[in-house]
Amino acid sequence: MCELMEWLAGHGVTTVFKVDGDRMVERKKAWMVVISGGPLGEDAFFRADMDTAEACRDAVLAHLESKGLSPFA
Repeated sequence: MCELMEWLAGHGVTTVFKVDGDRMVERKKAWMVVISGGPLGEDAFFRADMDTAEACRDAVLAHLESKGLSPFA
């Protein structure tokens, strides 16, 4: 996830990635990622609350692909 965050930052995208201990204890979706700015647009943002860090990464990659962006291009 760190490499993806660095790629996003290099393209002007702000990324917040966290895990919430209270949610983890409650067995709720504890992982969250938010991305905004850069080529996504000033007012655009994407948020995903997931069960795992990997699921957050996959959600971001799918969102980027839907916007025509890819760190693999």
